Amino acid sequence: MENDGDPIIVRVGTFFLVMGAGVFLLFVTSDLADNVDFDYLFISMLLFFIGWYFRRGKAPPPSAGRFSLVHKTREDARKRKEEKLKAKQDAKKK
Repeated sequence: MENDGDPIIVRVGTFFLVMGAGVFLLFVTSDLADNVDFDYLFISMLLFFIGWYFRRGKAPPPSAGRFSLVHKTREDARKRKEEKLKAKQDAKKK
């Protein structure tokens, strides 16, 4: 099994999230069958909460840098605008 660097607790959290989704599907199916069983809903909410609790410690993925050119262009345009505004304010002071 390939290790992505995720600790075991994060993987267990993912398992609980998937199980919560499956139990929620059972709840939806019971609702469609006109035999609503709210136990499935409460169990799925509990599993989702446990999964979220375990997965919340996972570090966010590193930036891929896909939009670095866009960010750089916007940053340069903002700097030019600030310089132009500053030059205009300096001209008014004289």
